[in-house]
Amino acid sequence: MSVCSRSFLALAALALGGSAAAWAAAPAKPQPSPPPQSLPLDSKWCLGDAGTGPCIQLEVARTAQQQMWGLQLRPALPPLRGMLFPFAPAQPVKFWMHRTPVALDMVFVRSGQVIAVEANVQPCMHLPCRSYGPDGAVDGVIELGAGQSQALGIKAGRQVVIRPATAPRG
Repeated sequence: MSVCSRSFLALAALALGGSAAAWAAAPAKPQPSPPPQSLPLDSKWCLGDAGTGPCIQLEVARTAQQQMWGLQLRPALPPLRGMLFPFAPAQPVKFWMHRTPVALDMVFVRSGQVIAVEANVQPCMHLPCRSYGPDGAVDGVIELGAGQSQALGIKAGRQVVIRPATAPRG
């Protein structure tokens, strides 16, 4: 899964040494594929009243590069595993499934609350790919394996509190 914001094409074009217009007009050159990324499980979202329910262990895609690669080329996520894409400040974002071989649920979050869920979003291995996301700004997106949002009762209005995966030592 990778982030596809309004400026994504321009950033991608600049990263590849061109302009967005030139990139769109130029024939695509094969680029080496990065390996699937696997980030540490350093955060969690515990469900239930006061976070006493099951916890979703989260990889956190913090950098622009990590967010661009997202879950591309990764096998299916096991239950209670996901990837968090934090955005500060909150902003409108669109996600797509380019090069993501398995279906996902996308949970869009703002100010500690789920504002939208795109469930069972299907893979898209070849461009063009549809993009997903609410029209308003979000400060986070959590990707889960397809069906996890329904199985865990995640829907708009649910509280979201992300914590470190392990308690700090001190």
